[in-house]
Amino acid sequence: MQNNTIVSKTQLNDSVWKMVIYNPELSHKHQAGQFVIIHAHENAERIPLTIADTNKTDDTFTIIIQTIGDSTKEIAAMNEGDIIKDIAGPLGTPTHIEKVGTVVVVGGGVGVAPLYPIAHGFKNAGNTVIAILGGRNEQYIILREEFTSLCSSVLYTTDDGSLGERGVVTNALETLINTQKIDLVVSAGPVIMMKFVSQLTKQYAIPTMVSLNPIMIDGTGMCGSCRVSVGNETKFTCTDGPEFDGHLVNYDELMQRLTMYADHKCRINLKTK
Repeated sequence: MQNNTIVSKTQLNDSVWKMVIYNPELSHKHQAGQFVIIHAHENAERIPLTIADTNKTDDTFTIIIQTIGDSTKEIAAMNEGDIIKDIAGPLGTPTHIEKVGTVVVVGGGVGVAPLYPIAHGFKNAGNTVIAILGGRNEQYIILREEFTSLCSSVLYTTDDGSLGERGVVTNALETLINTQKIDLVVSAGPVIMMKFVSQLTKQYAIPTMVSLNPIMIDGTGMCGSCRVSVGNETKFTCTDGPEFDGHLVNYDELMQRLTMYADHKCRINLKTK
């Protein structure tokens, strides 16, 4: 089989797809927390995507794609047997994993994807792992079976109450904090969600890691588009991260930077020639 061949494709909801891709070298080198940059075809944009899982026996890795813009729609339109032109990775600093006790992973939307290999790593290190997964409604909470088989317990929150508790992930997290000792929280998802998770855990002095998702272009730190302020220092998410101390991140600055690209008139369209 040729490298970067799409082995399987599964639609998870109306805007999210899971793809399993054949690449022996990448699947064997990947560590939790890392990502890839995908260049689907000659005239495509290069976009970063989280590695959601790997299978070293089958020499494959898994990505989760949410169809938001043209580039993600192009990738989601590819089918089993198609070959992705270029994949760079694994990129980013791997998650620091050790035995700490009880680890709670908190994810929202497609932010659940990077948490799965992280949760797997902490479980393998001998920790008790609990997951809190949130979404707009039941269909937007992905990878439920995977987390159920991995974690000691999984709590759900939805905006409409269609699955689990009606409300936000911080409500479930605070309830959990008040019922047992938590040694570490790891969060990934919308920036506003990570901000409130970090504010909550700071009140209880619980160490917290967040996986950030700013605009990335080259994946090497050279362009500077993914810079974030962490503890009054400038960091580059693609090389220094994507994970940082959640209590030190300047979330307001990060959210402001993300809005710079919200208007299609000011999007940067960098394509490999």
